Amino acid sequence: MKLSAVILTKNEEKNISKCLKSVAFCNEIIVVDDFSTDKTIVLVHKVLKYKLFQRKLNGDFAGQRNFGMSKANFDWILFVDADEQISPELRKEIVNLKESDNDAYFLRRRDFFWNKELMYGEIRQIRQIGLIRLIRKNSGKWLGNVHEVFHTAKNVGHLKSFINHYPHPTLKEFIVKVNVYSSLRAEELYNHGKTCGVLEIVFFPFFKFIYNYVLNLGFLDGAAGFAYAFLMSFHSFLVRAKLYQLQQK
Repeated sequence: MKLSAVILTKNEEKNISKCLKSVAFCNEIIVVDDFSTDKTIVLVHKVLKYKLFQRKLNGDFAGQRNFGMSKANFDWILFVDADEQISPELRKEIVNLKESDNDAYFLRRRDFFWNKELMYGEIRQIRQIGLIRLIRKNSGKWLGNVHEVFHTAKNVGHLKSFINHYPHPTLKEFIVKVNVYSSLRAEELYNHGKTCGVLEIVFFPFFKFIYNYVLNLGFLDGAAGFAYAFLMSFHSFLVRAKLYQLQQK
């Protein structure tokens, strides 16, 4: 099948080259860039068969993905984040796909944090079930300003192999992203009329940590598993605290 790859970028000079190399098997590569100020665009220009569009994100990741989908020339689209890479096994599986009734596919993702492959905790479900990332064009729509998901009424299949994810190379970068994404999520919830009380601010992050670190076995990932569970619980705290602040305006 003819395949387009869509990649969203914003100051991804550390990741973009490896990401682009991993999708070189696609028939075209579409990069939607949120006006990067580092060397991201220079590195994209070194790749053949790419199409580059610069478009302001404005806190709407779903809108950015839908824009990328609209620019694809082929019926099938592979969505890859700049800090992700298509594994050789997944590439082979995609290339060998036969025509079916499916209009989208879940792709499993494995996360690497502190040079360790995480197996449990926050990422366990994504590792086991995956995310919808391979779609037939116009079979659905991306929804959600942040942590966006693809919604479709069509049949969805599952592939076995992995996308490799290399987020948060340093603790500093992790904390910066947690701060940015929590603000976007709080604003999204506020705009949808959601409210938050003090008890939720206090207890939800605590129970999320227990769920991911204990019930979802995050402790089996060692120190990396603890740090990941703690920071994602901190993200939950920031979302609710910022939502509470918005309510007071």
